[in-house]
Order: sequence, then structure tokens, then C-alpha cells
Amino acid sequence: MSSSDCLPDYPLNSDLVKRLKSSLEARDEKAVLDLMCTEVKHVNAIIELANDDWMKEPDAPLHPLVLVGLWSLEYKRELTNPLCITASHGHTNCVRYLLHWDADVNAAPGGKSALHEACQGGHTDCAELLLEHQANPNLMSEEGLAPLHLCTSPNTLGCAQMLLKHGACVNQESNEGQESPLHIAAKHGLVDHTLLYLQHGASVDARNRHEETPLSVACGQAQEPHGQEPYLEVCRLLLHHGANANTADEEEKSPLHKACKNASHCLVQLLLQNQAKVNVFDYNGSSPMAYVLQSASFKRECRPHQTVQTLLNHGSQRIWPGAFEKVLKSCAATPEIIGILFNSYSKLRVSEKWREVIPQEVFQMYQPFYQSLFMLSHTPRCLQHLCRSVIRKHLGSKCWSCIPQLPVPDPVQHYLLLEPEDLLL
Repeated sequence: MSSSDCLPDYPLNSDLVKRLKSSLEARDEKAVLDLMCTEVKHVNAIIELANDDWMKEPDAPLHPLVLVGLWSLEYKRELTNPLCITASHGHTNCVRYLLHWDADVNAAPGGKSALHEACQGGHTDCAELLLEHQANPNLMSEEGLAPLHLCTSPNTLGCAQMLLKHGACVNQESNEGQESPLHIAAKHGLVDHTLLYLQHGASVDARNRHEETPLSVACGQAQEPHGQEPYLEVCRLLLHHGANANTADEEEKSPLHKACKNASHCLVQLLLQNQAKVNVFDYNGSSPMAYVLQSASFKRECRPHQTVQTLLNHGSQRIWPGAFEKVLKSCAATPEIIGILFNSYSKLRVSEKWREVIPQEVFQMYQPFYQSLFMLSHTPRCLQHLCRSVIRKHLGSKCWSCIPQLPVPDPVQHYLLLEPEDLLL
């Protein structure tokens, strides 16, 4: 019998449940404790807190997607017990009282035990109390998650520490996604959790159901420009502890592919400094360079041209000259990218057809730059540019490390490293 089939001692419409929910919403721990002490029949009573049983109400309007069979008609019913309720709200005194009266510490009437609930809410004192009373730190919920898998926010660090102290398996996989706690920490950008798990022997290159390592997961999550710093720190920790920067997932995407898709320049630099291969291809034949060019138009706030520049200075293959028109069409609103790519060739024939793929409003916005580009259709590149091309060809993938050591002024170094220019000469 599943948890949803159990008959509750206190159904949803009972007076006790109504008063209990009111007390919980008010965060009134004293009122909750009074109810548990004086009115609940026994400490392991089954309480129904919610019920989305669509089949009980024949006249209830259903979502159109339900009617066409795209959603399951199975209902969700939230069954719980006093220990789970009080642990989920961090009511330590209530938890202590229930444990004193022999509440079943590992009962999970709603699919999660009290320890799951405490950890999910970041209630360290409750988690510690439950563990001291023999709560199973590795108990799997109905959803196939151990308590460590529910430590998904910074305020759950204390719970994670308590779990490991009491024997939680740091490499335990979730049932469905086969994710380790380290995958979870990487997914949520939890720097302290990541360090904690690594210090307790977490497998740094463990793979989940999609063949992703924690490093791959973190690189895929670093999407917002102002929220990338925690993921950068997580990746730095993983790499410091021996993570392989080139482990690909089931689609042959490397961490560098994912960092480039997010135009995460600092993360791209970090990966390349840790021997990430710049010219690898996924199952679709796309390189890291292709990924950043594909996402550049909607990642402008991330300054994607910096990623393009970094890839080229680490030896990325340039795009096929015949595809330049396609890149111009998708990246026209980011002229820095166009200039960097164009300057990576010693010579590239400018086609008059290119003008047709640039939106008029974009051309007007960056008119001096694009005018300088089309002027080169009848003019050879300057000697300075040709010298730059020779030097870059000689240094190859070492441009990023060798050019800064050349005894030349900083502006010359910047020029050799393809810093964006206002005009093309």
C-alpha cells in the first residue's frame, strides 16, 4: 500500500488539522506543541495536510492538458505525522517532546522522513536531534532521495555536516537521476557544501544518469552574468581536487562546451588553464567556439566577445571562411565578435552580400565599424595586421601565454591578442 492509500487519523477537513495548519502558518511553536501534547491521539498518528484528488470532485474543472491525457490523473495527497511536521518547521522543542514519547524516527508516511524534512528546511538543531535518536542518515525517500540530496541551499550546510558526522554516505546516488550529493552542490552553486563533500572523500568525477560530472553540471548552470561567481568557485574547487576538465556527457558535450554556451568568460579561462581541449566536438559536430557564437545574440550582457577572443588565443580553430556570412547574420549586434573573428585571418575576402544580412537598425547603430569593414572589400589589410597574423601563426595555441611576455608596450600586446577595435584597418 502506498502512502497515498493510507487512511489518515486526522483527515484534511478535521478540526485538528485546521487548527494545526493555522498554528504552523503563524509559526506558533507553543500552539503546535500544545496540540501535539493534548489532542493528537499518539505520536505516530497519520495527518493529512493536503489533498489534490481530482477524482473526488466530478464537477471540478480540469486543466485542458489533463483532458487530452498529457498530465496524469493521479492525485497528490500529503500525508505526514507529528514528527515530520515539527521537523519541517524547525520546532526543536516539539521534536524533542515527540522523540521522548518514542515517535518513530524513521517513519515516512508521506514519502519523506522527519530527517528529510529537517534537512530540506535547513533546520540543523532538529536534524542533529533526530540523528542522535538513530534517524537513518541514508534513508531514501519515495522520490529516491537521501537527506544529503535535499541540502540544496546555503542554510543547509549545518545539516550536511551533521549527516556526514553520523555516517551519511557522501557518494550515495539518487535513484532517478543517479546524482551524488556533490552533483547537487554543483547544480546549486554551493561552495561550502562542495568543499565539505570533497573533504569527506566525494568522488570528484562521479557521473549521473546523463554521464555528467559535477564539473559539467556546474558549468551548465552558470547562466546569469551576476550569478556566475559561486559556480566559478565550485569549479575551481573541483579542478583543484583533480576533476577532469575534458570529461564529456552522453551528448559528448565537455564542460568547455557548456561554459561557452553560457558565455562565461572567467569559467572558460579557468577550464582552459586546466588543460581543457579547445577543439573538441559534440555529437552534433559543434565546437566550443560554435556554442558561444550561437548564444552570443542573447548573451550580450555576458560580453561574449571576450570568450571568442580567449578561445582564439588558446588555439581554437577559426570558423570556415564560407560561414562568415552566417556568423555575421547572427552576431551583427555584437560587432566586437565580428571584428575579433575577422582579424584572426591574415586575409578574408569581404563580400558585398554581407551587407544584406545585417539588419538596417544594427548597421545604423554601428555604422562606422561596418563601413570600415566594407571598405576593405577593395583595400588590402595594413602591414601591421599582416605582421600580427605572422606572429599569431607562429605562436599558435600559446598566444595567451607567450604574447604577454614579449618586450613590447601593452597596446601592442593587446593588438596581438585581438583586443576589439573601433575600426578595421
